[in-house]
Amino acid sequence: MTARRRHIPEKTNPTYQEEETLLRQGYSLVAGLDEVGRGPLAGPLLAGVAVLPPNPTGPWVGLVRDSKQMTPAQRETVLPQIREAALALEVGASYPHEIDELGIVGATRLAMRRALDSLALMPQFLLLDALTLPQVPVAQKAIIRGDASCLSIAAASIVAKVTRDNIMRDADLDYPGYGFAKNKGYGTLEHMRNLERLGPCAIHRYSFAPVKRWSRAE
Repeated sequence: MTARRRHIPEKTNPTYQEEETLLRQGYSLVAGLDEVGRGPLAGPLLAGVAVLPPNPTGPWVGLVRDSKQMTPAQRETVLPQIREAALALEVGASYPHEIDELGIVGATRLAMRRALDSLALMPQFLLLDALTLPQVPVAQKAIIRGDASCLSIAAASIVAKVTRDNIMRDADLDYPGYGFAKNKGYGTLEHMRNLERLGPCAIHRYSFAPVKRWSRAE
């Protein structure tokens, strides 16, 4: 008896279909939003927002992926092209003490609102990865795995990822010994060992295990 081969879906580029549908409905400014940095033990959470031109074209369109599926070099290469093409491209942040106070969902929404507030124009419709912004009075849609399927959300994920990686490289100079330039605040084995050796620093998230074993007063 021959074993049946399990079908594995191929990875596909994010498309402009969601935005195109909204353009046909009369919306002219559609923004994609995404966040990076929900899981690390240290550093800020960054949200990106991207407003792309109608029916964008150019080599960069075929290079855009969910930022997690791209190498650092690929993200660094395509980001200037996205900046040149986009009508608007901004980031917003939530900081470790805000993540501790608000929880990760509240901090994600705060970072996204800050990204929107930094725009010179207010979008007419928001496309978001997985969650919505109830406090923002703009029409919106949450898309599961939106960073993998929607071009505007994927572009937002790239600017957020590159910006956060740069922040963590700078943090490695301010807080040496944790390996932030390499681990970007994620709980790698090296980071965990250094955390045990040094204790947490000012940019660790004290509500996250195992950092919660310490208190900010220590």
